[in-house]
Amino acid sequence: MTELNEEESAMVALVREFVDREVRPAARDLEHANAYPEALIEQMKRLGVFGLAIPEPWGAGMVSTQCFALVTEELSRGWMSLAGAMGGHTVVATLIKLYGTPAQQDTYLPRMATGELRAAMALTEPGGGSDLQAIRTVARRDGGCYVISGSKTWITNARRAGLVALLCKTDLSAPPAHGGISIVLAEPGPGFEVSRDLPKLGYKGIESCEITLSDVTVPESALLGEREGEGFAQMMRGLEIGRIQVASRALGVAQAALDDSLRYAQQREAFGKPIWQHQSIGNYLADMATRLTAARQLVLYAARCYDSGLRADMEAGMAKLFASETAMQIALDAVRIHGGYGYSTEFDVERYFRDAPLMIVGEGTNEIQRNVIARQLIQRNPVV
Repeated sequence: MTELNEEESAMVALVREFVDREVRPAARDLEHANAYPEALIEQMKRLGVFGLAIPEPWGAGMVSTQCFALVTEELSRGWMSLAGAMGGHTVVATLIKLYGTPAQQDTYLPRMATGELRAAMALTEPGGGSDLQAIRTVARRDGGCYVISGSKTWITNARRAGLVALLCKTDLSAPPAHGGISIVLAEPGPGFEVSRDLPKLGYKGIESCEITLSDVTVPESALLGEREGEGFAQMMRGLEIGRIQVASRALGVAQAALDDSLRYAQQREAFGKPIWQHQSIGNYLADMATRLTAARQLVLYAARCYDSGLRADMEAGMAKLFASETAMQIALDAVRIHGGYGYSTEFDVERYFRDAPLMIVGEGTNEIQRNVIARQLIQRNPVV
């Protein structure tokens, strides 16, 4: 059961209608062409999707994290790539809202709320993967500026972002390593090169790129917040909402796969009856629906924990872990139910099967999530 107010319920319903009317009829052709969904993105801006995490006075008013999760799920039910377009943007907006200076908030948040300014976050580096403490991108002081050198990879929105939150080393000798990490808010300019688009199994239409930073110069005021060395902790808080968002994407993919399977199992006949009446197919459907219902409740629980203001990395990690693995299993079962047609690009289930793995490896792999969960379990349950 969700706890949305009337306006939030209307927002979810509005996005659901948009997905059914505009997204689902267009998604297959756009995805197969790997075409950027410009028209759909513009409609998402008008719906207010890019400002869901931005409160007044900078935006129209932020929604609860439960509402944010359900909107994300609806977008992903239509096409997961659309939810990806607003995922990193929302994390950056959250970072600025929580930790930005008043000048940073006033400069960026109003334009981010409307989608006029799109943002991306740049954490991962080639060869670095999930070990964020080992990043090599450096922002060194030079007079009243930072000069940034390094590279980042798997950056969603890289070519269309007007603002990028860069995780950088500002103190190479700080012990421990994460104590020397800061976030710098950089706008594309000289030395900032989007070097290539990465080819992908799924998650088509939205670019994922490598960025090369060659002596990119930004003012000292580009440091997120007031002090260096707080970037790792800031980003960990930002990734809580990021992981809830990725978990919600998984819910949308799983729901789409279940919906298509339910429809196909009633229309397709074998041995004189609809295939859902065959026990093996009926069991698949029962398990798919049960797993999805459990995953959704876990995601909404994580959303409530996040909104409580308390640390929610364990809950967000649990939601991301369970929902993504659930989506992968449901997508596979949908292919089984569709048989040979599940392998055909004329049916959407093959897209769900290609999109689902992203949530397993994105925003911190599920192996990392298990580490986070185990560490938090021990910290919250010490032996007395």
